[in-house]
Amino acid sequence: MPSCPECENDLDFELDEVEEGDMVVCDECGTEYEIVGVEPLELSRADGDFDDDDDDLVEEEEEDE
Repeated sequence: MPSCPECENDLDFELDEVEEGDMVVCDECGTEYEIVGVEPLELSRADGDFDDDDDDLVEEEEEDE
């Protein structure tokens, strides 16, 4: 079973059940990874761009008040 590069906890998926482009989340630390390769396994930390956009939206609303 693969482990999280961030916290070294076991990731809850089997290598034969995933393919390139799938997203996995570490149950321990919550870090999201995209599977960029399966043989050998390569994980890429998913960007948090969506969260940043939400923060900007809240800041704009607060400035309007």
